[in-house]
Amino acid sequence: MSSPAEQPFTLSALKTGSASTAEATEKLRKSLLNHRSSLDVLSGWLWQESRVLIFYTGGTIGMTMNARGKLVPTPGELESRLRKYPHMHDEEYANDRFSMLQSPPLVLPDCREKRRVVYWVHEYSPLLDSSNMTMDDWIRIAQDIRITYEDFDGFVVLHGTDTLSYTAAALSFMLENLGKPVVITGSQIPLFETRSDGRDNFIGSVIMAGCYNIPEVTVFFNNKLYRGNRTTKVSSGRLSAFDSPNFPALATAGISINVEYRNIFRPTTLSKFSVFSQLDPNVGLLRIFPSISTESVRAFLSPVKGAVLQTYGAGNIPSNRTDILEVLQAAAARDVLIINITQCMHGGVEPIYETGEALEGAGVLMGLDMTPEAALAKLSYVLAKDVDFATKKKMMQSNLRGEMTIVTTSDGAANEDDTSVDDIIAHIAQALELASLEDQRHLQELLVPTLFMNAVVNADLQRMDRLREHLEDVNQRDAMGTTFLHVAACEGALEVVEWLLLNGAVVHVRDAKGFTPLWAAVSCDQTKVIDLLVQTGAHLMELPTKVGEELVSAAATNNVKRIKSFVRAGADVDQPDTLGRTALHAACITGAKKVVRTLLEFGASTTRTDKTKMTAAMLATAAGHAGIAALCEAQPQ
Repeated sequence: MSSPAEQPFTLSALKTGSASTAEATEKLRKSLLNHRSSLDVLSGWLWQESRVLIFYTGGTIGMTMNARGKLVPTPGELESRLRKYPHMHDEEYANDRFSMLQSPPLVLPDCREKRRVVYWVHEYSPLLDSSNMTMDDWIRIAQDIRITYEDFDGFVVLHGTDTLSYTAAALSFMLENLGKPVVITGSQIPLFETRSDGRDNFIGSVIMAGCYNIPEVTVFFNNKLYRGNRTTKVSSGRLSAFDSPNFPALATAGISINVEYRNIFRPTTLSKFSVFSQLDPNVGLLRIFPSISTESVRAFLSPVKGAVLQTYGAGNIPSNRTDILEVLQAAAARDVLIINITQCMHGGVEPIYETGEALEGAGVLMGLDMTPEAALAKLSYVLAKDVDFATKKKMMQSNLRGEMTIVTTSDGAANEDDTSVDDIIAHIAQALELASLEDQRHLQELLVPTLFMNAVVNADLQRMDRLREHLEDVNQRDAMGTTFLHVAACEGALEVVEWLLLNGAVVHVRDAKGFTPLWAAVSCDQTKVIDLLVQTGAHLMELPTKVGEELVSAAATNNVKRIKSFVRAGADVDQPDTLGRTALHAACITGAKKVVRTLLEFGASTTRTDKTKMTAAMLATAAGHAGIAALCEAQPQ
């Protein structure tokens, strides 16, 4: 039997409809706190491990066979069965690392990545059939990610396949300024069957969430990682059940995992992660068909605030059906938001035919190449926003999360700066006698990051602008895992940091030792950079005990500036080290009066004891610092 502090991390107490959102949030928060013991024990191994939280909502992937030979969801079975499968849980590694815990996390076996993935399973109760999923369930998943966001490097959602694409699209809009991977997966055959696609989907999803910083809501299925709001279910029987008809896969898992970094949709604002948890259910999907009646269209549009219209080909309706156009125009006139998408699997709507142009004239907006799932989710999200109707129309026609392809036109003029970069690469390739395009591409992959890093170090924003289009990934790492943002943060180059953030740099990327750009800024006491990173959503991802050790070290060496930097970054001034000592304990032992005053101003606790049951005042007295002991004793608690 687990101790109260180590109960399995589940939501067994949360029944649909039995608890309010506030109650559900509080129970989840307490459940996470109860599971803190296994998070804290990662101390010292942070650089070698990444943390992934799996939300098991239901679906075929976790089902088992009952006595009658039928597949059924079995509550409480998934985690215990995962522990028995050596290709999904490394028992030897877990026993070595977490032997002191009664409820240790699971560990993915070594998969030739730079970090081992430690993961926890969070099972929903009741388990949900995806055909029963509602907008309330989307909101619940989004809120659960929000509550646990700062404790994990990535998230996996196990989901039934029937409405998986709807959930993926909805989450992509609700999770605003997302900086961590959220991977959704399911299977056509249960995970624990002898022949199963669920096994590869599960393992692949955990790897993508734990080892690749792709800050999108994605779908991993049949060895491909897709942008979630670009997917649709294309088969009820094939293992390749999902496809992304109008956008290439973000990653493909073969012998190795190949990521198309240029295709990743990254945050480009100076805003932190948040969840928009309101969705307007007054939306609908209407598919045009031959001889559709005016009454049907009118009846469909009368109760809704928004409608997705699936039309023929490139966005057409019958040219002789002015009656339908009039109904659509009347609905648009009363501020019903109508978006036009194609019935075709591939391609999108364009006003290249007279009927498509007539729809635009009637107030119907072009949805370009959005999937029905994405268009419906986006419509529900936009309608719930507290903005005027004109802004909602503009949002529907904007590419918010990479859900639609907007072609930008060019005047055709050659860019001299781009040409100069190409010329440099061409000259070096010629000097090295690199004739093949493949060799020249490899040369560019080597040279451009070096040139870009030089521009970052020298705060040359113009050169960074010139090189941006040639750079595969603004979050590219060197051999030590250091990114451009790490370097700029440590240098205190505020304008460079801002440029990087506005061009897709992710604040949560960790280097080879597990440190984030925020840690780099704190370590160099770059206060303005710390403020900007925190504003953009950065938080101390390093484990609490590591933060405690650094605070204690700063206090012991009279480093007030470092303590202020940590507090600025959101550190708890009372965070203890592995011996249970806080910064105040250390300052009292060494007699650092200025540090003590600073810590007391920040609200440091004077009643907290270390592992020897000594308070800060006791330690000060024992060390002969009576004045400091008096300061602590005089501090109100």
